[in-house]
Amino acid sequence: MRDPEAFIRDNTALKSPSLVPEIRLHLADAALALWEKTEEELEAVGLPPPYWAFAWAGGQALARHIIDRPELVAGRRVLDVASGSGVVAMACLWASAAHVAANEIDSFALTAIRLNAEANGMAAGLELVGRDMLDEPALAEDGGPLWDVVLAGDVCYERPMAERMTAWLRRHAAAGALVLMGDPGRSYRPSDGLEQLAEYLVPTPRDLEDSDVRRTVVWRVLPFTGH
Repeated sequence: MRDPEAFIRDNTALKSPSLVPEIRLHLADAALALWEKTEEELEAVGLPPPYWAFAWAGGQALARHIIDRPELVAGRRVLDVASGSGVVAMACLWASAAHVAANEIDSFALTAIRLNAEANGMAAGLELVGRDMLDEPALAEDGGPLWDVVLAGDVCYERPMAERMTAWLRRHAAAGALVLMGDPGRSYRPSDGLEQLAEYLVPTPRDLEDSDVRRTVVWRVLPFTGH
């Protein structure tokens, strides 16, 4: 099996996402081709799709929102869950967050996030967390929130994931964290319990999305739906 770092370097190029020119990421040009090459070259079937190789619309909108409003994260402890390429985590470091944890269950994504942090000179403030956190508590031992800010970009594309994620994000909001979600109208985004903060038009490639531009909203996740 090839080394993940070498594979990422060989199959991506350092470039800036369309909405976040301040940050450079190791990004791929073609989704299906990279997915097929991932399984072929790594001699494994059933690997996770290479979500880490693309700057998805929800993450880009959330990253743009943070860079434009650095006071949301400056000096704070931030968790970026389902981090993917790490674009949101990089934006938080750019905006002077005190500590940023990027969470992923895909080992290739964790490698890509590390490489992206190094490419932007931001590795010092970053922690990589490689486990499923969605059953973990939201409260610290002192009764306060574990994180000051919890961020999730583009996590509502599958029903089981969206339901688990939403419930977990609400627990963090109830604990006192600022919880933000970037979503470009995915099918399983909750219909209530969200407060719209901003809207962005994000250019997107046709092999990833069904249109050239996705209307993408940054939502504040509220503790409860009210039902």
